[in-house]
This record gives sequence, structure tokens and C-alpha cells, in this order.
Amino acid sequence: MTSDSHRPPQHRLQRTRTPGYLHHGPEKGPSDAIIDCGWGRLLLAHSFSSPSQLAQALLAEADDKRDIALYVRDPHKVLAKAPQQLFLDPSDTLRLWLSDYRPKGNPIGGLRIRRAQDSKDAEAINRLYRQHGLKLIPDTLPSDTRLSKGHLLLVAEDAQDGRIIGTVTGLSYQALVADPDKGSSLWCLAVDRDAPRAGVGEALVRFLAEKFQAKGAAFMDLSVMHDNQGAIRLYESLGFRALQSFAIKTRSAFNHKLYLGPQDYSALNPYARIIVDEAVARGIDVKVVDSNRGLFTLSQGGKEVQCFESLTSQTHALALLRCQDKSLTHQCLRRAGLKTPPYRLAGNQEEDLAFLAAQQRIVVKPLAGEQGKGISIDVQSPQELTAALALARRHGDQVLLEALVPGHDLRILVIDHKVVAAARREPPFVVGDGQQDVRALIQKLSRRRAAATGGESQIPLDDETCRTLAAQGHSLDSVLPRGQSLAVRRTANLHTGGCLVDVTGQLHPHLVDVALKAARALDMGVVGLDLLVPDVTLSDYVIIEANERPGLANHEPHPTAQRFLDQLFPLSKSA
Repeated sequence: MTSDSHRPPQHRLQRTRTPGYLHHGPEKGPSDAIIDCGWGRLLLAHSFSSPSQLAQALLAEADDKRDIALYVRDPHKVLAKAPQQLFLDPSDTLRLWLSDYRPKGNPIGGLRIRRAQDSKDAEAINRLYRQHGLKLIPDTLPSDTRLSKGHLLLVAEDAQDGRIIGTVTGLSYQALVADPDKGSSLWCLAVDRDAPRAGVGEALVRFLAEKFQAKGAAFMDLSVMHDNQGAIRLYESLGFRALQSFAIKTRSAFNHKLYLGPQDYSALNPYARIIVDEAVARGIDVKVVDSNRGLFTLSQGGKEVQCFESLTSQTHALALLRCQDKSLTHQCLRRAGLKTPPYRLAGNQEEDLAFLAAQQRIVVKPLAGEQGKGISIDVQSPQELTAALALARRHGDQVLLEALVPGHDLRILVIDHKVVAAARREPPFVVGDGQQDVRALIQKLSRRRAAATGGESQIPLDDETCRTLAAQGHSLDSVLPRGQSLAVRRTANLHTGGCLVDVTGQLHPHLVDVALKAARALDMGVVGLDLLVPDVTLSDYVIIEANERPGLANHEPHPTAQRFLDQLFPLSKSA
């Protein structure tokens, strides 16, 4: 008897015949096939009769879209038709042969995956796209594609709270352009960088693969940046393999990072790099002074500005002092008629205890601290106060005591006397799986937050984390039941694991006025104001801090770097 393992299966023979692109056999395939994906068009390059036709189709890209020509056989011939307008995309094409694919034995739980339905889903998808720098989709796309057999726009919901934390798009070539090879592809996989659950991306890829497999598709392809090792490892673990294929895109402003190539700015942190990338795109000269500290110099037309991330040499020393010294911040804002919480400088023990007794719940923080270091929230007892003072003094000699005001933590970014962005800041939390202890869950979430922020956001396993857990009856060794959420920090600072929810379009007009008045009082051209509010749609507030070096990258895709450079180099503004 002959074993099947000695006889190459048919799909492996076909794979040899089609190593680099779709190949049509006796049955004629589509001609000049173009698929509208919402964010742009996918051009199936192998279906075009000539390089000239493909180049012309790419050059017809709409201003607000991103087109991709995939399965390009002879990229040099296409690029030669418009070398100043087209470029070879630095991405790998990977293929999963669906006859080889096997479902996961133990499915990933805690998720619901469904088709996007309406404009509300489109808003949630675009929130994820903004996080990952993807082109946005129109509000009507979910309803337009809801009944499509070939365009699957999927979302993943957290089963606990219904929040959309992932999305992916699937295209069936057979259904959309009558492709006889029965191909399909995956696009725009995006997972909420603040999602407490692991495995969301894998679950979406598997769901799509199983959906196409059931519909009789032969393979599923995707395009991934050649140096995105984390994503490539995930895809390879699921059975994807490299395909010798090429993709071409247009030299649009959206794609400039891809065709300009590395500029030796990779060592800069995200807060410096967002400014440098925008400066390069505008033709502003950049000189990196110290990449580890985020120091660089911008120059154009004889003007030179030194920068420490978003803090520039144009900020004068007194304005800087008003922001760094939190007691001066309070004084300056109060003189301008703005509200701040009751406070005092720590010093005399009896007076400190009297302040605690009067306020009952307080915040203890270094007077000139930053990035959430040394802060203790909701201090209620003399013993807690002693420990909180000791912690704060590790980060500065002077300590501020501040009444704890309930409310949401709101960051408003003001640049050149305009509110550019606003976000509600939320403390980190983990979700139990019934197996791992809280320490392991925090470490996993911290790794994801670090990966999503270029190493800028991590959750420390320190006394403040332990105190936060103890207040809820837990410790680092606790094992949470599956699906139970647990806050692990009280502060919403991004550097200690907090996350941002964009609320720019929801701000009450009075909060906008308050932010502008505060920026003028502090005499700061660029400032991040931290407020506590009961609701961003209401007018009530207190201002707790002013950040002289706000992280512009935290508010993407709002044009933070653009407005920053508009202020510094107004002649560099794009049309």
C-alpha cells in the first residue's frame, strides 16, 4: 500500500506553479480588477494588461485615500512609468494555504466577533485605526458592506463590557471580482493597544481564515511591514509563509515615512519622533543632539529652534518654572480666576496631619515631579501619609499635599492658543483568566503597553500598586476569576500604564475656555493641562497640573505635530 505522505498533494503542486502571485489557468480571470476597501483601493496587479495601465490606475488615487497595487510581477516596469510618483512598498506578502489551516483546539475566550453594522461601529474602528496610523474609513462603510459576500468588515467586542477592541477586513476575490483562483486577503488588523485581553489579533485572524475556508477559498494573503517582527511571528505561528510578490504605492504625504526610508531617528522616543517625522516631511532640517533624551534642533530659513520633545527654546524660564513647581501653578491659575483643589506644601507634621483631617482624602506628590513618579492617591490615614511622604521625597525634596477631588482625569492639549486635542485618561486594569495571578497579568499588560508606546508606558510593581490592590482586597499573588476586572493603579498617568480615550469632540465649551485661559495665565505656547471633571460634557472642573512638555504622540491622529510646527515655522505650513 502506498502512503499518501509519499505523494505530493495537489495544492502543493499548485503552490509550485504560482510562487509569487495569482496565476490564472484555463479559466480567464478578471481584467483590471480594482476593489474599493473604504480606506482606499486594492489593485490586483496581475489582472492588468500592461504596466502602463497599472501605473495610471495608481496615479488616480483620491486625495484622502491610500491605494495599494498587490501581486506586481514586474515592479521595475511599473515604477518606470512614474518614478517620481510611485514607490516599491517595503512590505512582505504572506500567504496562508487554507487547506493546511487547522482551527485552534482551545478557542480564545472573552470575545465576540461580528460584522460591523453602522456608523457607531465605524467610529470605533476609526479609533483603532488612529492608534495604528491607518487610513480612516467613511461612516457609511459598515452599512454598505454588511450584506456583501466578499467584503467582510469585522469587529471584536470585549464580552464583558461590549467595547470594540479589535478589527480586521477580509476580501474574497472570488466573490468580488470572480477570481477563478479562489483567493482572499486580510487587511487592516488593528487591536486596541489598551485592551486588557491578550490574543485579540490571533482570534480575528483565525475567525477570518475559518470563514474563508468554509466558503471554499484556496488561500488568504496579507501584507506586513518587513521589519514588524512581532506581527510576522504571529502570522508564521498560524501557518503564513512568505510569498515572492511585490506591492506598489503612491508617494503621498500619508506614505512619506515608507518611501523616505530610515533617517537614523529610530533611537528617539515616540514624543520626539512624531515632531521629527513631521519636520522631515516639511523639509525642515533636523539635527539630533541626544537621541536618548529626545533633544534635537530644527532649522529652516535662518531660524533655529532647540527642542526637548515638545518643550522648545522659545519657552521662557519663568513660564517653565510656573509649570514645574506645582504650588506656583496653583497660585498662577487662582490669580487668573481658575479653580484648583485645596493644597499645601508638606512640612510641619502637625499641620500636615491637620490638612489630612480637614480634607479626609488627599493626594501626595513631589512638587516638581513628572510621569506619575512618587505619587500616592487617596491617602486617608496618618500611617499612609508617612509612607506617601517618604515615597514622594525619593523624587524631590519638596512635597505637595492636595485634596482628592473625585472625577475623571482629563488632559487638554493647547498649542498656540488653540485646543488641539483632549483625552480622558484611565488607570490600567487587568482581567482575570482563572489561572494566572495578578502579578503575571500585570506583567503581560505591561509588555503590551510598552510595545504599543515604544517602551514609554509600563506598570511598576511597586508599593503604590500593592496599596491599590490591597484596598480592593487583593495582592500580587491573587488569582482572579475568569472575566473579573481589577484596577492596578489609581493614577491614570501614561508612563505608569494608563491609557487615553479621545474626547476632543465632546468637550464642554467652558472647558475649552478654561484651558485657553490657563495657557495664557501660564504664558505657555504649548502646554498639557490636567483637569478633574465629573463629565467632559459638563462645565465643572478643577485644574490639578500643567505639563510643560506634553506628549504629542499620545493624541494621534489629531494634528498635534502639525500645529506644533505651524507655530514654530509658519512658512512651512502645507496647503
